[in-house]
Amino acid sequence: MTTLYIGHPVFLRHDTGPGHPEGSVRLSAVETALAAPEFQGLRRLQAPRAETARLELVHSKRHIERVFAAIPQTGHHFLDADTVVSPESGEAALHAVGAVCLAVDEVMAGTARNAFCAVRPPGHHAEPDTAMGFCLFNNVAIAAAHALANHGLKRVAIVDFDVHHGNGTQAAFRRNPAVLYVSTHQYPWYPGTGSAKETGVGNLVNIPLPAGTGSAAYRRAVTDIALPAIDNFRPELVLISAGFDAHRDDPLADLALTEDDYGWITAELVKLADLHARGRVVSALEGGYDLNALGRSVAAHVRELLADRRFQS
Repeated sequence: MTTLYIGHPVFLRHDTGPGHPEGSVRLSAVETALAAPEFQGLRRLQAPRAETARLELVHSKRHIERVFAAIPQTGHHFLDADTVVSPESGEAALHAVGAVCLAVDEVMAGTARNAFCAVRPPGHHAEPDTAMGFCLFNNVAIAAAHALANHGLKRVAIVDFDVHHGNGTQAAFRRNPAVLYVSTHQYPWYPGTGSAKETGVGNLVNIPLPAGTGSAAYRRAVTDIALPAIDNFRPELVLISAGFDAHRDDPLADLALTEDDYGWITAELVKLADLHARGRVVSALEGGYDLNALGRSVAAHVRELLADRRFQS
C-alpha cells in the first residue's frame, strides 16, 4: 500500500492578495519540497470537487450560503480582518473538502495506507456557522464526520499540532464522544480558545503551551498527555490537522519547534495508528508561514508517512 499525496491546481488560485501570509506561495513551497527524489514513491491524485451537501456534515446551510454569496467576481472580499476570498476561493474550498474525503475513502478501502492532502484554504478555525482565521470550511472536521457517517467507524481521533488552537474543530465535536480532539498550541494566542479546562464530554484534550516552548518541553507534553489519550481512545482512524507554524522560524507565533519535531510526532502517531487503526492516517495542511521552514517540515512529516511501510506485517 502507498502513501497518497492529494492536491489540485485550483488551490494555487485561491488568491488572498499581496502580503497576506496564507498565500499560494505556501503551496508552491510544499510542492517543491515533495518533488525531491525521495518522494517519488508517493501516489499522486487530484482532489475531486465535493458537493456542497458534504459541507453540511459540519456546517449550517446558512454558513455555506453566506460564504458562497461573498465570493466576488473580481478582486477580493474580506469575510473578516484575516479571511479573504477571491473568484476561485469557493472552488478551492470545495476541492479541499474533496481531497480529505477522498483520502478517507482510499485509506478505508485499503488502497492506500495513509495520505497527505496539500490543500488551501486551511480549515481548523472554521466553526459550524463562522468562517475565520483564513478558513472557510473545516476540512478535517468534515473528513471526520464523513468517516463516521459513511464508513461505519465508532472512534476517530483528530490530532492538531498547528500553533493556533483549532477552535472550529473543537466546536464541531465538543459534544460528540465518537471524536477525540487533541491539540497542542501556543496559549494564550489566537483565537483565544484551547484552555486545558476545555474538555467537552471528555473528548477534548487541549495542551496549551507557553511562548518559547521548544523541542524538549513539547515532546514531553506530547509523550505525557497526547499519546496516552490517543492510545486509551483506540481510534479506528487518525486525522491530522498538520500546521507547521509552531516552527521556531515561523513569523506568526512564538513556539520553537524544528522540522525534526514534526517528523517525531508523525512517527509516534503512525505507531498508534498501526496499533489501533490498521495504519490509517489522513493528514491535511493547515498553517505554516515561513516558506523554507514549511518545506522542510512537510518533508519531515511526509517522510515518516512513507516510512510507515516498515510497520506493515
